[in-house]
Amino acid sequence: MLTSAFHRGSRLSPIGSRIHALGSLIASGSTNIASRSLAVVTSMGGRNSKHQHPQHRNPSHRGKAAAVPTTAVSVPKEPAKAYEALCERLKEISTIHGINGLLDWDEMVMMPPGAAGSRGTQKAVLAGVLYDKETDPQLGALLDVLKAAPADSLDAVQAAVVRDAAREYVKRTALPKDLAQRIAKLKTEAYAAWVKAKTESDFSVFAPLLKQWIEISKEKARLIDPTKPVYDVLLDDYEKGATSARLDQVFTQVREGLVPLIAEIKSRGRKIDYSWMVGDFDTEKQAELCKQVAIDLGFDTTHGRLDVSVHPFTGGAHPTDVRMTTRFKKENLVEGLTGAIHETGHALYEQGRNLEYDGLPVNNALSMGVHESQSLLWERMVGLSRPFAAYLMPLIKARFPEAFASVTPEQLYEAENVIQEPSLIRVEADEVTYPLHIILRYELEKGLLEGTIPVEDVPKIWNERMTSDLGATPPDDSKGCLQDIHWSLGAFGYFPTYTLGAMYATQIYAAAKKDIADLEDLIRVGDFKPLKSWLNEKIHKLGSLHNSGDELMTVATGGPLDPAVFLDYLKTKYTDLYKL
Repeated sequence: MLTSAFHRGSRLSPIGSRIHALGSLIASGSTNIASRSLAVVTSMGGRNSKHQHPQHRNPSHRGKAAAVPTTAVSVPKEPAKAYEALCERLKEISTIHGINGLLDWDEMVMMPPGAAGSRGTQKAVLAGVLYDKETDPQLGALLDVLKAAPADSLDAVQAAVVRDAAREYVKRTALPKDLAQRIAKLKTEAYAAWVKAKTESDFSVFAPLLKQWIEISKEKARLIDPTKPVYDVLLDDYEKGATSARLDQVFTQVREGLVPLIAEIKSRGRKIDYSWMVGDFDTEKQAELCKQVAIDLGFDTTHGRLDVSVHPFTGGAHPTDVRMTTRFKKENLVEGLTGAIHETGHALYEQGRNLEYDGLPVNNALSMGVHESQSLLWERMVGLSRPFAAYLMPLIKARFPEAFASVTPEQLYEAENVIQEPSLIRVEADEVTYPLHIILRYELEKGLLEGTIPVEDVPKIWNERMTSDLGATPPDDSKGCLQDIHWSLGAFGYFPTYTLGAMYATQIYAAAKKDIADLEDLIRVGDFKPLKSWLNEKIHKLGSLHNSGDELMTVATGGPLDPAVFLDYLKTKYTDLYKL
């Protein structure tokens, strides 16, 4: 997961998606992707088709009192000078976000519990400084100059910087103060109601707060961009350039492909024994193994570190200072290892960013889904593959010779990829059933926002779809529609990024296999450099130059996101694994 924003689920053996629940940053405030790749969290706004700068608006309609310009200087009218001035401001903002990222890491890894109060004060002061700089009217004035400049006055990178900076500036200044205050209040109230409802397994306790979230989200979306569907406005906070129409197309195809595959595995698939994976594995040896694997994959310890935390995440202050964590269980070797591989994928993305554009929006991750694609590519496409099992087995046996003396790479591969039955809980789902969990949540939240699904019908629809799609009926609301924190925080539009990341990963890896001769043979012997270098050039260094995942996929893989590639990967892999 990305720094502080999301907490990781756990499971015994087969590994599903590794970013699972919204965490502290989403719960406590409004931040964004473009400001700092390492902190992917919720933004409180989006594009506004009727852009007004703060100085043209009533201060009472701002998220707080009108921002004071950080420096009282005139705004240059020449595009070249305006762009230079803009970059200076953006780099300063990025540096402050880096400081905040370091505080986040320290809070989750090193900070003594008694320092919580002072740390809260430190972060509040930083948040105030960031707000003033990110909403400075002179920043908006510089953007106005550059948006009005002749098209040939900016190259592609400069144009992307202006595009993304303007998008975030509008997002920062779009909401009236009273709405921002109501959103903050609702987050606290709805989260508390969700905790109570989940504890009591009673959706009716949470339903009134969910209704409030639906209405306030509609209000927010209309202020941001009344010309777009509400869901599309909210989705843009997480997956730049995506639309609900595109998601409908993609997810329909995925659902139609996976439902029969899962049914076939359940009815005809062989039973795979993975009970032998439970044991007593020294956590220090696990940590040593994870560090070696991370370094072998390409993690640069001169510009990063690996530690232990309650919730694995990747964070830090800068591409030259990337900090990731994992966690270990004595009885489960696989969880800590796959967690480390997942976080290494995030970390390699961060370390691979193009420092030529350091501190500028164009050098950040394009979206949450794209960032997740890099962690899932290494975790699933590489880490859960047969070639990787062959590379990994000697490393495991060297540290745990008795437990794994008779285990073969093929047995390890099979055990890591078992499909869970029943698949009730999203965070415990495998890579085959996980997308159906996401599609259900996407269709429900979109229907709620469109007014086609009443809040009261959520448990009924949830249970019906779980039964029809996954053959698993939740026994109660706690294990059903109340299992996720997202809706209690108003994070509508976030769920799709999980499965988009998985699909991006599959398509990117397929393209890499075409370009890199004998890629799987290289993985088998532990030579990951060609793949890492390919990803650096095709994904990492491009940052957010392109305006959507489809555009990036077209450049990197030769075509937009194609669900058929994802489905073919799953069908081929699991038909073979389960001997269908």
